[in-house]
Amino acid sequence: MDAATIRIVLADDQPLVRAGIAMLLSVQAGMEVVGEAADGLQAVNLARELQPDIVIMDLQMPNLDGVGATRQLTADDFTADRGHTVKVLVLTTFSNDEQVYAALRAGASGFLLKDGVPTDLANAIREIHAGNAYLHPAVTRSVIADLAHRSGPAPRKPGRFDRLTPRECEILQLMAHGLNNREIAERLFLAEATVKTHVCRVIMKLDVEDRTQAVVLAYQNHLVEPA
Repeated sequence: MDAATIRIVLADDQPLVRAGIAMLLSVQAGMEVVGEAADGLQAVNLARELQPDIVIMDLQMPNLDGVGATRQLTADDFTADRGHTVKVLVLTTFSNDEQVYAALRAGASGFLLKDGVPTDLANAIREIHAGNAYLHPAVTRSVIADLAHRSGPAPRKPGRFDRLTPRECEILQLMAHGLNNREIAERLFLAEATVKTHVCRVIMKLDVEDRTQAVVLAYQNHLVEPA
């Protein structure tokens, strides 16, 4: 197996849904479904055993729901290898479901609606594996702002935002307004690769897992105000 292959566990209580996703991903270059789980508890156990890169997570499942499973999978001590983290992509039916907010707060790297086009799923997996976040277009900045509001104020770390350069602050603000890397590059007349580098530095300096958590932190600390 190629070292660059993205290893995936599917967690959904509907066998036909799992079969459909597995078939879709089987034709994607560089992706392999290494396990399937019918509930959140199985997903956690499989992920601990198989150490996948990404778990595609349904929210409504028996025994342990997707939110509880996500919280365990993204915990700091879940994997013995500190260099490896398990990312969670929530695949859900409703964009306004309360559990979507809970899943993002629990550490999910993004979510996608089940009625999306097949290419969206592959793109979301690649983005999350690259350390970015993927939010379905239905997730507007008001949803992210609401998430930050629901989460309450973030614990302040001395100098946390002082670490950012003016350009990084500017890019974080554009991220919070829902722009992707290409759109930010066009807005600031920068190369997209340069923007990606800045985004990675923002995530590193803020000591967060991904783009979504950086945006939430920006709202929580009033670096960006909801429109």
